[in-house]
Amino acid sequence: MKADPKADAAAAPAGGGKSKLVIIILAAVIVLGLGGGAAWYFMHGSAAEETAEAPKKEKSSKKKKKEEHPAEYLAIEPFTVNLQPENGDQYLQVAFTLQVDGPEQAELIKTNMAKVRSRVLMLLSGKKASEISTVEGKQQLAGEILAVVKAPFDAHGDEQDVSDVLFTSFIIQ
Repeated sequence: MKADPKADAAAAPAGGGKSKLVIIILAAVIVLGLGGGAAWYFMHGSAAEETAEAPKKEKSSKKKKKEEHPAEYLAIEPFTVNLQPENGDQYLQVAFTLQVDGPEQAELIKTNMAKVRSRVLMLLSGKKASEISTVEGKQQLAGEILAVVKAPFDAHGDEQDVSDVLFTSFIIQ
């Protein structure tokens, strides 16, 4: 028995129609999957942005706190001290300004100025001219002054909120 060519021709389009339907369904699933994936990405991306913005908001609240208490500058009277001898007698005349966090800290340092001056005087009088004549030496000295000024005034007290030492005059003779 021989197959009917008309039946084969009729069956071929029907079989091709099923494969076309399967391709259309697969394409629709892929498109929907990509759309769902994109939606998930953008929804989680906005959540990640919100999470990233949370620390920014905390930083901005810290900035607001700093704005409430802007930095104050407290000029310290000049020091004139004898330096440790290297090549004969040498002395240092230095003036600087402290950058403090707000008026309360400025007042605390003013109240304890005798302690501040004593600490700085002891530090400066132990230096040699060669140690503090370079830029690096001055930077190190500023850090050391910062450390002695920040040290608590009371035995169990808190450190002072001093953020910088700014030299306004520096003469070695």
